[in-house]
Amino acid sequence: MAPVIKKGIKALVDEANQVVREITVAEAITLYGKEGVQFIDLRDIRELQRDGVIPGAYHCPRGMLEFWVDPDSPYAKKMFQQDLTFVLFCGGGLRSALAGRAVVEMGLPDVLHIRGGFAGWRKGEGVIAEYIEKAHA
Repeated sequence: MAPVIKKGIKALVDEANQVVREITVAEAITLYGKEGVQFIDLRDIRELQRDGVIPGAYHCPRGMLEFWVDPDSPYAKKMFQQDLTFVLFCGGGLRSALAGRAVVEMGLPDVLHIRGGFAGWRKGEGVIAEYIEKAHA
């Protein structure tokens, strides 16, 4: 017998958008490159390789976000221990909504996510570059 889903992805994303501020691509483009703003790319490495990247965005695979944000985690990253506005994005804006909610609830104070994600960024003619592999600090 198949499990009965009590709350679907649409409801989860709608609830997440009540917690984390969703911004348009146009708003994201105005924030891009500003001091104190860091774009966070939650997409899988294969998506970066296939579709390209937003230059300067910090790649944090969705499955590692909470571990990298928590300063008490053995996986904590310095990037998330700074006083920055974090602009999260994924491929289409769903994973970033859920991820944004999680890190806001963890206590990260200034978190936004892009409606439409990387696909929206591309459609809105945001800056895109080819993926170049590099190590994280």
